[in-house]
Amino acid sequence: MQSVAAALDRLGELAASPTVAQLAAAFAAAGHEIALVGGPVRDAFLGRTTNDLDFTTDASPDEILAIVKPIAEAHWDIGRAFGTIGARIEGETVEITTYRADAYDGESRKPEVVFGESLEADLTRRDFTVNALALRLPQLTLVDPSGGVEDLVAGVLRTPAAPEQSFGDDPLRMLRAARFSSQLGFEVERGTRAAMTELAPQIDRISAERVRDELSKLLLTGAPRGGIRLLVESGLAERVLPEIPALRLEVDEHHHHKDVYEHSLTVLDQAIDYEVSRGQMASPDLVVRLAALLHDIGKPATRRLERGGAVSFHHHDLVGAKLARKRLRALRFDNDTIAAVSRLIELHLRFFGYTDGAWTDSAVRRYVRDAGAADQLERLHILTRADVTTRNRRKADRLGFAYDDLEERITVLAAEEELAAVRPDLDGQQIMALLGVRPGPVVGEAYRYLLEVRLDEGPIGPDAAAERLRAWWAQRGA
Repeated sequence: MQSVAAALDRLGELAASPTVAQLAAAFAAAGHEIALVGGPVRDAFLGRTTNDLDFTTDASPDEILAIVKPIAEAHWDIGRAFGTIGARIEGETVEITTYRADAYDGESRKPEVVFGESLEADLTRRDFTVNALALRLPQLTLVDPSGGVEDLVAGVLRTPAAPEQSFGDDPLRMLRAARFSSQLGFEVERGTRAAMTELAPQIDRISAERVRDELSKLLLTGAPRGGIRLLVESGLAERVLPEIPALRLEVDEHHHHKDVYEHSLTVLDQAIDYEVSRGQMASPDLVVRLAALLHDIGKPATRRLERGGAVSFHHHDLVGAKLARKRLRALRFDNDTIAAVSRLIELHLRFFGYTDGAWTDSAVRRYVRDAGAADQLERLHILTRADVTTRNRRKADRLGFAYDDLEERITVLAAEEELAAVRPDLDGQQIMALLGVRPGPVVGEAYRYLLEVRLDEGPIGPDAAAERLRAWWAQRGA
């Protein structure tokens, strides 16, 4: 948290920037109010950089358009029904929204959009006091009707209105509380937490798409663990991601085993650390983080108590992949994300056989082939390494060294064999010409046979592949 004086200096610099200054002058000339609002103001106090420029005004959407058209390189009104106009000014994207005073009927998933008449009223209907801050332009007057600055200093999340009213108006704000607590490192005020627990069933009013987007934003924060824990403790996770609270397996007094819930949160933490330390990801990777959080969700369904106090979870990788696909579909994730996450969960145990005995080159090739594209292989590297949470340093080192060895072997084979694009030595056209067949199932069978040869033996060349194919064809015909 910066001092108030330092924050005001930063806001002054932002107000003097070409984009903000030009926008402020245009609205003042048109006789309308305008204020920088929400995230940019909050982040000035926190010393955080922000890429979003959000404004609010007393002007109607039509009036906003009339003001920004002459000064904008581009403009759009995709959010016009909600009072929002977007524009690009001086190379920066801005959003300008008419003061809002939305009405909710307590039943529907969307509010009835009602425009407001004052900045103060607009701010008091926002989600949290730390986001209910505004800077009037061009006057540079800070507006804080609900004590947001004090809450920034205290590191507290609190709603401007009573939390029951705020969350009743828009239940998605409960998920936003979890996200902001992780993003900002803030504590959620006790009464606000209590309202989250009491009103958790109201999240059912929110569309799956909005829930998905908010969960994704939470997972993409620098430290999502606290926000996830808040969702579980409040009962919200039971309604939007029930597989996570289900990981809190009861520990039988005679059958002791690791807490799978805490283990999963630790794997998520470690996966984020590996994203950074390995330097392969250009930005936070939602697929990696979803896979890390969900990788063991098959355990409750496969849990068995064995003799001697052992606990087994046979095939929890396969069961977990299936459950992940089902949950991610319900949350309306796109097909590519669903496929990538479920595949990682399905493969996350594969490496642990590597320490039982040396893998052949064929096994290494299959590991790479099954992972898929290069980015998916890197994700598998991260997930597998992150899955080692044992406190036994000797065991952790042994697994780490073993994975180092596997990655080195993959690198060597990749250099020798173009491992990232493993294909048979003959393509479909060559197979058809050699066998004298037309397109059909037999070509696929021959291709798969040659692919198995390639995986087992590495590249053998077109001539040797043709000889092997003829032998396979003769045997098949016999």
